[in-house]
Amino acid sequence: MTVLDNEAVFGGGRPLRGRVRVPGDKSLSHRAVLFAALAKGASRLTHVANGEDVAATRRIVELLGARVREKRGELIVTGGGFEALREPEMVLDCANSGTSMRVIAGVLAGRPFLSVLNGDGSLRKRPMARVTTPLRLMGARIDGREQGRLAPLVIRGGALNGIDYELPVATAQAKSSLILAALQAEGASTIYSPAMSRDHTERMLIALGAPVRVEGLSVCVDPLASAWDGFEFAVPADPSSAAFFAVAATITPGSEVVLESVAINPTRIGFIEVLRRMGANITIVPTGELLGEPVGDITVRSATLTATRIEGDEIPSVIDEIPALAMAAGFADGVTEIRDAEELAVKESNRIGAIQQELIQLGLGCEAHRDGLTIRGGRPKPGATLKSHGDHRIAMAAAVAAHALDGPSAVRGWAVVGVSYPSFAADLERLAGPA
Repeated sequence: MTVLDNEAVFGGGRPLRGRVRVPGDKSLSHRAVLFAALAKGASRLTHVANGEDVAATRRIVELLGARVREKRGELIVTGGGFEALREPEMVLDCANSGTSMRVIAGVLAGRPFLSVLNGDGSLRKRPMARVTTPLRLMGARIDGREQGRLAPLVIRGGALNGIDYELPVATAQAKSSLILAALQAEGASTIYSPAMSRDHTERMLIALGAPVRVEGLSVCVDPLASAWDGFEFAVPADPSSAAFFAVAATITPGSEVVLESVAINPTRIGFIEVLRRMGANITIVPTGELLGEPVGDITVRSATLTATRIEGDEIPSVIDEIPALAMAAGFADGVTEIRDAEELAVKESNRIGAIQQELIQLGLGCEAHRDGLTIRGGRPKPGATLKSHGDHRIAMAAAVAAHALDGPSAVRGWAVVGVSYPSFAADLERLAGPA
């Protein structure tokens, strides 16, 4: 593999063998940094994701008054609780991170000062009403473009009331935002979700002793009496990043890869169930639990795949892994249907259109729908030139397909991988061994 002028060229076809620990989970890293900033005292975090998204959250908590320093691979965050947060002197730049903007908006909604959240051009196009609407109902004064539906968001927080609110979409970011606002509110709150979504916020806060409890698809939150203490947390490996290696090992003949210390939270490994349903050879060995999060090693061996259908309540648990799963579908026998995934259109790119373009570029049949894709699998053509569409997950999905094909294939716009997994190409090359 070579990278030149923002284009990566993959040699292709070599079996993947060995062990790899992908970067720390991005969702858990965001929350670990934020919850450490909201704790009283120092917290020690290791294996924090090193991509640009989590770096945005780190910069924001520092501007809000937390102290963050690195020491021998540890991130040491010192905070003083919600009350110690201070009015920032400048706009809080979330870069490309929807998690940073939506989740931190819930924190700022309860603080009695002015703050402004902004991001890059992609983030300014992503929907924010799913957090601004309920936060306004709680009493926060929030404005933004298109009446608060788009960033930048201007928040004048403080004096929140508890709320009973049903989320219109099962989204962990909005749910987390409301939980953090509810901890600062007067009176109890209950947040209802229409389907299961990631539950990292609930698990971590319960482990830290916050007044949060889960009842089915609802989260009940009481006002926080006092901040939790500083804590230690080794962030498990990111299953969303691991998914790309799981697909790569599955579709590249002769491969056997062990993915180490991966977060195996049931809301995060839906992609494994999809791949198994398609015929993948995947085993999981649990190894423990950290701050309420189960952890394990995942072994993946190459296998022949058949088409499947991905839809309904399964979608929230695989939404970030669909770019990888779409490439698996491209190598599978038969027609795969992905439906009920409208959310794909408002990610870092319009992933429905981006995936369709790249599968067609690979010589495969693919139809785009408002809520998903129809993918006609087979053997993609070698020697393709693929594009990232400015989206880190599309770039890695393209790389997975490129590696499995004979001969060189290129992925343009490769630098965007730095958003979540800067060393992805190096890890893929190491598992492939010498050319």
